[in-house]
Amino acid sequence: MADATDTLDGSASLAKAKRSQAAYQALRDDIFAFRLLPGDRFTENDVAERLGISRTPVREALHRLQGDGLVRGYYRNGWEVVPLDLARFEALYELRTLLETHAVTRLCRPEAPHRAALAALVRQLGAIWRVPVARRLADGNAVAQLDEAFHLAIVEAAGNPESAAVHQQVTDRIRIIRRLDFAFGTRISLTYDEHSAILDALEAADGGRAVALLSNHIEDGRAEVSRLTTERLEQARTSLVRPAPARTPNAPVRRRRFG
Repeated sequence: MADATDTLDGSASLAKAKRSQAAYQALRDDIFAFRLLPGDRFTENDVAERLGISRTPVREALHRLQGDGLVRGYYRNGWEVVPLDLARFEALYELRTLLETHAVTRLCRPEAPHRAALAALVRQLGAIWRVPVARRLADGNAVAQLDEAFHLAIVEAAGNPESAAVHQQVTDRIRIIRRLDFAFGTRISLTYDEHSAILDALEAADGGRAVALLSNHIEDGRAEVSRLTTERLEQARTSLVRPAPARTPNAPVRRRRFG
């Protein structure tokens, strides 16, 4: 009997996890596609009703999205898609560039401790980014996560934990627009190429070249996500003033502001 109970409990837990994952994916897609605009407010009940599930998996999904920096919750007052402040993002990208270029300059110094850290870093990251084209990932979300890890690993390897902590905070704050690049842009292949080139420069301990490549890499990404953000926001806002198309059967209801 205990085995049967355990099986039922396990099945229920698996079904709950699947509902939570489905809610997370649906809301994340809505945010990245600007079906939910920055600043839109909604409640757990709204989402649960729209997706046809209970509030518990919705709440779990929203807490995951909050950890991703995509939404924020208000005590007894629902949830909000994190508003975009492009001037603030520009400043954060500048800070990110300063942290990362300082890290590679430090890593390329000739002292033995830095050489050891640099060699370990190149081995670690090379296993992910120096791969044949056929082995490159195509999943934008997965590549986005690996991209974040690549840049954080560079800062951590330089040996200053305070810099690494600040870099992580910057990463969390720019995630909402940075991942647009991988969801809608064409930078997946470029990211592999550019990361490989940066690793080549690091392996040669060529600090000047590494700084130039890294700076260009970050700037190109910043420019692209800024373009994508502006473009997709304009598309989303334009669609609000157009007559809504007839709904197909079972199509989800499009809500601009849930609350």
